[in-house]
Amino acid sequence: MHAVLGAAEALEEPLVVLLGHTEYYPRFGFRPAAEYGVTPPTAEWGAYFQARTLSAYRPSIRGAFAYAHPFDDL
Repeated sequence: MHAVLGAAEALEEPLVVLLGHTEYYPRFGFRPAAEYGVTPPTAEWGAYFQARTLSAYRPSIRGAFAYAHPFDDL
């Protein structure tokens, strides 16, 4: 996880989102994405849809999450 977060930071990504265990990922700084105004593609994901902000994050980054096109077709 640290390598992924470091790579995302180096690429100046604003945040990383994931669907994961609510007791495991907070140790890496993840919080429910809804706290940042980011909504999952499937509402049932709820608190399992989490986000961690990075240095390039701006509070104006909000809205519905969408997968990149190649992943959305799976």
